[in-house]
Amino acid sequence: MTTNMGKFDRILRIAVAIALVVLIATGALHGTLGILAGVVAAVFLVTSLVGFCPAYRLVGIDTCGKN
Repeated sequence: MTTNMGKFDRILRIAVAIALVVLIATGALHGTLGILAGVVAAVFLVTSLVGFCPAYRLVGIDTCGKN
């Protein structure tokens, strides 16, 4: 599994994940939308920490810039 996410992309995903968690915690997102937002936040956080996005691999995107 090679890294395909750049630093800016990883930071942006972590920021979005934090924002979604805050919205869920404050009750702004609840029910089905809250669950969906939680799943998206978890996926964004995990992909940011490992630096690999399977969806990027499928469509041929590489924001890492090491090529």
